Amino acid sequence: MGIFSRLKSLVAANVNALIGKAEKPEIMLNQIIIEMNEQLIESKKAVAMAIADEKKLEREKDNQFAQAKDWERKAILAVNNGKDDLAKEALLRKQEYDNAAAEYQKQWEAQKNSVEQLKESLRELQKKIEEAQRKKNLLIARAKRAEAQQKIQDTISTVSGNKSAFEAFDRMSAKVDQMEAMADASKELEDLSKDTNLEKRFAELEKSDSTADALLLELKEKMKALPDKS
Repeated sequence: MGIFSRLKSLVAANVNALIGKAEKPEIMLNQIIIEMNEQLIESKKAVAMAIADEKKLEREKDNQFAQAKDWERKAILAVNNGKDDLAKEALLRKQEYDNAAAEYQKQWEAQKNSVEQLKESLRELQKKIEEAQRKKNLLIARAKRAEAQQKIQDTISTVSGNKSAFEAFDRMSAKVDQMEAMADASKELEDLSKDTNLEKRFAELEKSDSTADALLLELKEKMKALPDKS
């Protein structure tokens, strides 16, 4: 299982290097997935080589058994032809192939078990990578939300700590209030001035009418005092 131990160490080293760079979570997570997939490809190649070795051992094992069986056939042929010495030679060769076949059988079985374990580890690794890919977008969304919240909090802290800005805002608010009050006072004075002028005009008009009435009355009195010329 050394392949996957090395894979685990390599992925861990790459991930730690990425985290150490303090990159944005989105970039970092995407790069981690890329690293995982690259290592998965290398692991598949390693498992494929292990399977190839297993198949090679199996073929060699079958070949040794076939050779042993062939020498057994030759020994039988020698016995049938009364050639016991030749049959003994054939049986010794058969024994050699039997021993070799038995050894290849052990090696093949061990390799087969190792390949099954590698396949299972590979399937587990692939499942974990697929799970990481599914979680990636969720983690990116959480990271962006946390980043936005941090920016808002930093802004609030900055503004809250800047008392002079609030004092300037209050002074400007008071100035605007004063400007509005002055505008209202000016309008009120203008309206008052208009009312005064109107009253003055009516007073002059009334005064003019009273003078005319007095003159007319005075004229009529004079006309009564004049002798009648009719």
